[in-house]
Amino acid sequence: MNKHFRFSGSNFMRMEELGVRPAAVLRRAGLPPGLAGQPRVLLTTKELFALWRAIGEVSARPAIGLLLGTENRTERFHPVGLAALSSENFGAAMDQMARYKQLTCPEQIVQGTDDKEWSIQFRWLLADEIEPPVLIECAFAWVLSIARHGTRTRLSPLRVEFMQPRAHAKTIERHFGCPAVCGATRNAIVFRAADAQRPFVTRNAELLSMLAPQFEEELKQENGNENFVERVRITIQENLTGRRPTIEDIADALHISPRTLQRRLQDEGFSFQRVLEEARRQLARHYLNNSALELNEAAYLLGYEDGNSFVRAFRTWEGIPPARWREQQRAQAIS
Repeated sequence: MNKHFRFSGSNFMRMEELGVRPAAVLRRAGLPPGLAGQPRVLLTTKELFALWRAIGEVSARPAIGLLLGTENRTERFHPVGLAALSSENFGAAMDQMARYKQLTCPEQIVQGTDDKEWSIQFRWLLADEIEPPVLIECAFAWVLSIARHGTRTRLSPLRVEFMQPRAHAKTIERHFGCPAVCGATRNAIVFRAADAQRPFVTRNAELLSMLAPQFEEELKQENGNENFVERVRITIQENLTGRRPTIEDIADALHISPRTLQRRLQDEGFSFQRVLEEARRQLARHYLNNSALELNEAAYLLGYEDGNSFVRAFRTWEGIPPARWREQQRAQAIS
């Protein structure tokens, strides 16, 4: 799984076209202003959410997410979108998008079907907070763009469902051509089950045969790189025995040079410190959930100098002290 989102520089151009100043958005999101001039930007989930919240706050248009997610010009579709449009039908297009999403971000497209309905949801896998409403609306508008562009019809879903209220619900209903249900138990765009079989007039088997092998090769490489990061994390955990392992320690255990270790992690958007902290966090949750270790003992095993250092780190990870987190986990297990 790719841990970063690839945010294309063309998105900033699209904002400009819609009267939203990228500089103002980046400033509001707390991101470097120079990002607007880059062809491709890598963002963490937290940064991505901050960016989309800022778009909603800076724009004077309540439906800015719908506008950013709507595209009818084929030349502006990214490669995964082109693969989707080259598919046989709407259902196959969404399958293509769901599979190749892994190449660009830690996000899933989840589909559910029964005899009557076909639901599509987006899940941000590394999110620790509620996704911005503007981002959800953009994602749903993008699905609708694929459907209408591919079928060359004004295809509309049965409904769109939102967990949070929408002040511009009527605008949303006009855009999608269906009811907008707020206060739902999920965020989803729901079509008729038969819509998945809607043929695409944009079908291009030759283009798809060119794009798919390239994507598959990238997926293979991505999975290989992820395995390396996981190996580093596991090796760190194996060496967290009362001391903090150095990058030299882990490189030696993996039989590579520290420079190679650092480069391979950087190629995946990671740093050694980040993997170390993720390894500690994962192991800390395990110790607190599956043992009766005292906090000082857990701190020692995780390589912290004292219990206070561990408590501060854990509060940063989880938002609450480790003792309270442990109590909550046990209470949930009982209930």
